Amino acid sequence: MDHRSLPSTQPDTGLLERMFTQARSQNGWLDRPVPNALIEQIHDLARLAPTSMNCSPLRITYLVTTEAKDRLRPALAAGNVEKMMTCPVVAIFATDFAFAERLPFLFPHTDGKGFFERNPHLVESTAFRNATLQAGYYMLAARALGLDCGPISGFDAKAVDAIFFEHTQLRSNFICGLGHGDPSKLFARHPRLPFKEVCRIL
Repeated sequence: MDHRSLPSTQPDTGLLERMFTQARSQNGWLDRPVPNALIEQIHDLARLAPTSMNCSPLRITYLVTTEAKDRLRPALAAGNVEKMMTCPVVAIFATDFAFAERLPFLFPHTDGKGFFERNPHLVESTAFRNATLQAGYYMLAARALGLDCGPISGFDAKAVDAIFFEHTQLRSNFICGLGHGDPSKLFARHPRLPFKEVCRIL
């Protein structure tokens, strides 16, 4: 049978709602814990999504204790302090600019490490692009597994790096709260740009 004649797969409406149509960026959190096992499950799902040469440069630091979150507090913009301090899990998504060291394991069929040693001008853009892509995958995986996300960019990245990543090749990208969102803290959904304004089919 010609596969082109097969009917299209029916979408999983419930999953699409959790991931997109009903999902929202959270501004407050319910007092519900997030088990460490669920955090690991999110990672195990998100890590399967593609990156350039399987380079996988995303590194995540989870802040779950009051002490750990208090270390972050001075680096946060004032409007984000309560949101992050009351969140069950705060994830710092960081980029590892030494990602090529892992390529002999991650991309063993060719000399990926040597490629980036010979082309150092490609390291920064490759690392940042793919770590950001992975963070997007991660948030979708978290939503698919029943958590809400509250990503923020209102923080002092240099301060975060000094607090958590001193003497490493890691640099913070953005921060994301993970937990069960408080519906009473949501704003009305803002507009999105329609297809015809942002897309072309050539």
